[in-house]
Amino acid sequence: MAIRRISSGGAFEPKVGYCRAVVAGDWIHVAGTVAAPETDTGEPALGAAAQCASALTIIENALREAGAGFADVVRVSYMLPAAAEFEACWPALRAAFGDNPPAATMIECGLIDPKYRIEIEVTAYKPSP
Repeated sequence: MAIRRISSGGAFEPKVGYCRAVVAGDWIHVAGTVAAPETDTGEPALGAAAQCASALTIIENALREAGAGFADVVRVSYMLPAAAEFEACWPALRAAFGDNPPAATMIECGLIDPKYRIEIEVTAYKPSP
């Protein structure tokens, strides 16, 4: 089975020693993803909903590079420091996954930095043609 690693160019990838996604055969594992820093401030957008949209964009790009899309996602985990913030994310999540809903888990937990309000991790399955 061939393994291919995909980098998003994020600052933490080389510092920590991970990549955005790993394609292993027909499986695509996308690392936990937080919002990208805003160009003008260098900080993530404020609020879980805006950060969710940003993280989904990063995930979508990694999936696309792997030859897949949100329709191929079979498992998603959402991690938030405050469960009460999750509902604000539902519209963006429904837009991404609504037509092909994956199995999902939402976990309330501490994230690596309190400025992050959501982290999303997905697993996709894309059979070879």
